[in-house]
Amino acid sequence: MSEHLRERIEQRKKETDTVILAHTYQPPQIIDLADITGDSFALAKAAAKLPHKRVIMCGVRFMAESVKILAPEKQVILPAPDAGCGMARMIKPEDILAWKAQHPNAAVCAYINTTAAVKAVCDVCVTSSSALKIVSKLEQDEILFLPDRNLGGWIAAQLPEKNITLWNGYCPVHDELTEAQVLAAKAEHPDALLAVHPECREEVVRHADMAGSTAEIITFALQSDKPVIIGTERGVADTLTQKYPDRAFYYLCPETLTCPDMKYISPELLLAAVNGEQGESIELDETLRLQAKKSIDRMLELG
Repeated sequence: MSEHLRERIEQRKKETDTVILAHTYQPPQIIDLADITGDSFALAKAAAKLPHKRVIMCGVRFMAESVKILAPEKQVILPAPDAGCGMARMIKPEDILAWKAQHPNAAVCAYINTTAAVKAVCDVCVTSSSALKIVSKLEQDEILFLPDRNLGGWIAAQLPEKNITLWNGYCPVHDELTEAQVLAAKAEHPDALLAVHPECREEVVRHADMAGSTAEIITFALQSDKPVIIGTERGVADTLTQKYPDRAFYYLCPETLTCPDMKYISPELLLAAVNGEQGESIELDETLRLQAKKSIDRMLELG
């Protein structure tokens, strides 16, 4: 990336009162250009507190929607309109309404990796870092957890007192990882610890030294006195390797753990978005936004 391009992005940010947010799975060049990086919900909370009138969300659509839910007064731009989430596409509001009709006494718990329309018909949202705590606090014993069967199964295994029914959704990237790939990585790096995301299958998670959110994996890796195999989307290992070249961070099958939707944005496309030449301005119906916000507010109350 040229210094001229970087300077142009910085100049146009100031001229347009724009802040750039980037999810941790973004390419290192985009991480380097961002004002704030992190998990999806952490970025949305940060955006709501910032003074800027305009937010560019380098991530996928549900992340941009989350920013708009919490900061409706801001213009929220998704630079790559086609950047979606395979998991989020696996469930629709009408699916949930039918599911709720079959389980009228259950609490409906939505992973944050869902559309605003889905959040609007759920009782509470969770993140991967808060899910266990929040589900344990719900007064209902019957829980409908959506859409990630892997994260939901990980929670259910730790909360046997809850009757948790899972939607059959999954992250197409994390779910592709196999036990054989994990064992091969551990054999190649026998002195390393393994950190994985609970969006992975149980057969993968059972071999991990820790399982947690993207932010928790990064914290674990940085605090470890041993090398760490990074078992989540390769953007995490890319960034850690770039920022800490003297530390040993290993990729766990980077060919599998690469989300194509997270790799759409280039520095050139980002400049076009800052200039208003590229991207989609996210708009949400106010009634839907308020309904979706209720499930997020409940998450903040319990989390």
